[in-house]
Amino acid sequence: MTSRTPRDSRLRIVRPRTLATAPRAVTERRTRRPAPRPPEGTPAPAVLARMARAGLAGAARIARWADAAPGRDSTRAGCGGTLTDDAAERAAADLDLTPHQARADWDTARLAGLVEVHGGAARPGWRLRAWDRDDSAVLRGWVALFDAWSLAHPAPAALAPAAVAEVVEAMPQVLSLLQLSAGPVPVPQLLDLLGQRVTELRDERCEIPFGPQPEPVSVPGTALPPLLDWALDGLAAVGALTLADGHATLTPLGSWAVWVKLEQIIVAAQSPAGNIEHAAEEMLRGCARLRPNAARAEYRAWLAARPIGSAVTELLEAARGDDALLRGLAFEALRVVGAPAEPDVRAAADEPPLRPYVLMWLAEHEGADPEDVHTALTRQESTWLWVDTAAAVADHGESELLVRHLESAVQPSVPSLLREVRAVGHPRTVQVLVALAAAHPDPALAKAVRRAAFQVHTGGA
Repeated sequence: MTSRTPRDSRLRIVRPRTLATAPRAVTERRTRRPAPRPPEGTPAPAVLARMARAGLAGAARIARWADAAPGRDSTRAGCGGTLTDDAAERAAADLDLTPHQARADWDTARLAGLVEVHGGAARPGWRLRAWDRDDSAVLRGWVALFDAWSLAHPAPAALAPAAVAEVVEAMPQVLSLLQLSAGPVPVPQLLDLLGQRVTELRDERCEIPFGPQPEPVSVPGTALPPLLDWALDGLAAVGALTLADGHATLTPLGSWAVWVKLEQIIVAAQSPAGNIEHAAEEMLRGCARLRPNAARAEYRAWLAARPIGSAVTELLEAARGDDALLRGLAFEALRVVGAPAEPDVRAAADEPPLRPYVLMWLAEHEGADPEDVHTALTRQESTWLWVDTAAAVADHGESELLVRHLESAVQPSVPSLLREVRAVGHPRTVQVLVALAAAHPDPALAKAVRRAAFQVHTGGA
C-alpha cells in the first residue's frame, strides 16, 4: 500500500469485519462487580439442565423426528411455521402420539429453538445439535420457552386481547414476588399485585378516553381472575411454576430464570450509561465503546426489559437512521434476539440501506459461519456495505482504522474499488473518500481518492 502508482496498487483480500470487532476502535469497559451467584438453594446448572431436558423431552423428540427423514422438509411446516395436517399425522404415527400432542410438541420445539422454520421448510436448530452435550444451550432453550409462555399457552378467545396484553406486561412483577418469596404464595395475593400493576401501567400510558365520559374508567377487577388463572396455567404448562391448594410456587427452573432476568436488569441499571432505560438509539450509542461480549450483555439486558416485538421495531428504526455505526450495532443486537426477529428483519430486505445487513443476518441465522456470511452478498452489495462501514469508521473511529479498512474491500485494486464505489450510489461516498484521502499516508493514492471524491461530487464519471 505504499506504491506511488495507484493504478498498480493491489488490495490484500481479507474477510470483512464488523466495526465492533475492529481492534483499537473500541475500549473494554471492565466491571468490578463480582459475578452474581444465584439464591441459596438453587440447583447446580447441570441439575437445572437435566430438569430442562426432562421438561422438553417431547419437543426434542419431535425435533429429531423432523431431522430423521430427508426429503419431506417442505411439507412439515405450513403458514406461520405450524405443523401441516399431513406432517402431524405422520409424526403422530411415527412417535405414537395423537396429532394434537404432535402439534403441541412441535410448537414447543419451535419456541425453544430446537427446530427452525424458513419459509415452508423446517430443519433442526443449533440447540438440538448441542442438546446432549451443552448444558448452557439447553438452559437457553428453556429460557426462550419461558419468555414465550403466552405463545405456548394462547389465551382463550373469550379474553379481551387488550387485557391479555396488559397481563403479559404485568406478569414479571408477579413472578418477581414469587421468586423473592421462595415458597408458596396465595393466588389472591398475586391477584392483588396484578391489579396494582395493571393500574400502574395504565397510569403510565395516561390512557384518557376522548370525549365526555360518564365517570372515570377504573380497572375491572372482576375481569382479572380469569386472566390470572390463564397466566398461571401458561407458566405451569412450560414448567415455571406449580399450582396446588390455591397457592403458586416457582419450580427450581422458574426461580432460576426469574433470577437471571432480574440480574440482567440490575447489571444494566448499574452501568454508567443506564442503557436499560434508554430508547434503542441511545442504548446503541451507549454500547458503541464496549467490546463485543460486553455489548451483547447490554443488549440482552435491554431486551429483557421490554417486549420482543417492540424491541425489534425500535432496533430496525435505529438502523434506518443516518448513523452507519448504529446500523451495524442494531443488527448485532438483532443477532441476540435471534429467531423472533426473523419476520421483521426479512421484511426489511427490500430497503437498500439495510439489505446487506439483512442478508448477512439471515445467512448467519440459517446456519452459515459468521466468518463467511459476506458471501451472501453480491459484489455491489459488498461495495455498498464497505462504504457504509467506512462511514461509521470516519464518524467514530481512528484515521489508522480507516486506512486499514481499505484492505477489507473485495476489489483487487484501488482503481477498481474507486470505480465501483462511485457507481454504488451510497449517500456518504464523497465524505468517505475525502476522509480516506486525508488519512492515507501515500500521497499518490490519496490524490487518486480525492479525484474520485471530486468526480462523485460533480457527477462526473
